[in-house]
Amino acid sequence: MPEIDIKDYEKRCQELLEDDEVRFAGLLDEFGKLLAGGYNQGIDHRLTEEQHDEVCKELAARVAKRKKYDTELGRVKYSASRREHVVIMSFPIYEKVIMIVAEPHVNIDRLAFKIIEKLGSQWGEFFGK
Repeated sequence: MPEIDIKDYEKRCQELLEDDEVRFAGLLDEFGKLLAGGYNQGIDHRLTEEQHDEVCKELAARVAKRKKYDTELGRVKYSASRREHVVIMSFPIYEKVIMIVAEPHVNIDRLAFKIIEKLGSQWGEFFGK
């Protein structure tokens, strides 16, 4: 399994945060620990730090569980949950995951394609390359 360059993903997360609709962009390890990225400055996080950590742990666990059917159904490219106040998206990258928290009105598929484009070459097959 390729090693992920944390500094590279820090840069990618910062680029994702340039989108006005993105509130949080972070690279999480398989246990939900934040390795790179964070919240946009001046934004209401809506969660305490403890609650945010718990959401990250739960998201990482769900991503790991989804791998169970990769052979039969193919790998998950992304997953999204639309809530009243935010949209939460996950993009598995090897044993890690990019977590995105976006504004509730966001067009999920349009944002997902923009994010996948910025994540790089390992997503080429998503576009049929």
